[in-house]
Amino acid sequence: MCPMSPDSRSVPTLVLTGAHPRLINQDLAPTAPEGRRWGAFSLLAMWMSDVHSVGGYTFAASLFFLGLTGWQVLIAMLAGIMAVYGLMNLIGRPSQRYGIPYPVVARIAFGVMGANLAAVVRGVVGIVWYGVQTYFASRAVEVLVVTLLPSAASLDHDSIVGLSTLGWLSFLFMWLFQLVIFLAGMDRIRRFIDFCGPVVYLVMLALAGWILWHTGLSSLSMQLSPPPATAWATIGTMANAAMLIVAYFAALLLNFGDFARFATDGRAMRRGNLLGLPVNFLVFSLITVIVTAGTRQVFGSAIMDPVQIVARIGNPVVAVIGSLTFIVATMGINIVANFVSPAYDIANLYPERIDFRRGGVITSILSVLACPWLFVASPQAITLFVSIFGAVLGPMFGIIIADYYLVRRQQVPVADLYTLDPSGAFHYDGGWNRRAVVALALSGLLSIGLSLLGAWRLVPDCGAWGWLIGATAGAALYRGLAAGAVMPGTVRTGTATSGSPGRA
Repeated sequence: MCPMSPDSRSVPTLVLTGAHPRLINQDLAPTAPEGRRWGAFSLLAMWMSDVHSVGGYTFAASLFFLGLTGWQVLIAMLAGIMAVYGLMNLIGRPSQRYGIPYPVVARIAFGVMGANLAAVVRGVVGIVWYGVQTYFASRAVEVLVVTLLPSAASLDHDSIVGLSTLGWLSFLFMWLFQLVIFLAGMDRIRRFIDFCGPVVYLVMLALAGWILWHTGLSSLSMQLSPPPATAWATIGTMANAAMLIVAYFAALLLNFGDFARFATDGRAMRRGNLLGLPVNFLVFSLITVIVTAGTRQVFGSAIMDPVQIVARIGNPVVAVIGSLTFIVATMGINIVANFVSPAYDIANLYPERIDFRRGGVITSILSVLACPWLFVASPQAITLFVSIFGAVLGPMFGIIIADYYLVRRQQVPVADLYTLDPSGAFHYDGGWNRRAVVALALSGLLSIGLSLLGAWRLVPDCGAWGWLIGATAGAALYRGLAAGAVMPGTVRTGTATSGSPGRA
């Protein structure tokens, strides 16, 4: 293997002799050692961009409607994010070690062609979330426009497929603005999110300080919905809230490797995750708890949307600064969680014709057609939305982890990830690993079915646990199906098992 000559917009990658054009392009090839420039701070900034968003805030605020106090929500958030931290380190290791993105990692378990199924499922979730976050950002654009041009408020009284004229103009502006920024390439994306994450802290801390000035710490004990009937019910509700945190990160629990592949080494990845998840998330959660609980006292009703809080303060300068900040923050999460992954996933379907940028354009177009505002119409819709997607993605996480750690024992012949040779370790049956597909189908039906039946009150509601049920079932089923079988590549000799000399 040798480094490719990078163009001005891409990072250096490796050339693999004999790689099939249907499986490789500049974006899917392993990252070269000199292209791994993401240290702990870049990963911290990435997580800050992911967490500090209007959508993230709104989701966290929706946990108050489970009947918990501010302190109870905070404890549940901490428990959930600690679980996420450990799981991210697991899923990120193969990508960091070999320099490969999520669609290529999926080839290890699902086969060189079967990985397209795993990529499409993850891509669909990313596309919908991309549209949802763009919609959240467009609401900040609306506030900004009305603040600077009050007469524009007259465009906000009609409805076209669920959005007003002003809403559509704001949404399409945000959609196009993001696309221009995102198509600049991964290195510029890294520099952009290095800026996005920290800047939103300034406004959120100021907002929390303003709320505390009016309410003090008494808001932390407030409840926005009737509490659970018993102490055990309260503990159960807190556990549900913690699992919703895991489900919220379900998408990145698959494609974190799209970023881990650029980490300088394993230690930088783990440090960045530690600072960006438990530490950073806890601070942001504290801000969310203070602000959301305090809005009941300050405004007379609980407000989940920070954009609306800023608008109701009544200061034009505050509204402009707050709106701009939330626009930048939401662009940050759209990069991290909802643009990069679908762009890679779509490129994986046809690498000869579709690269990262074309995949990104397709992602953007499909995100509009999804009418994303329909998914977040209420607190209940948001939590159901998160639960269902968690139930969909959990089984794939479980299968990939079981295959890499339990079946292959972290040994991967990287060159075989890019070949259609029937003797390749990941060719399986015509490029598909039927064991993985069967495990995915059965565990997916179980987790999604239980989530939907619980939502319809036909069985006890376990929607918050859909991700864990799916991941556990997927891992157990796959490990059982693989038991006793000689998996290709696990006993082969003479094949390199490292995609680069970079440290693991």
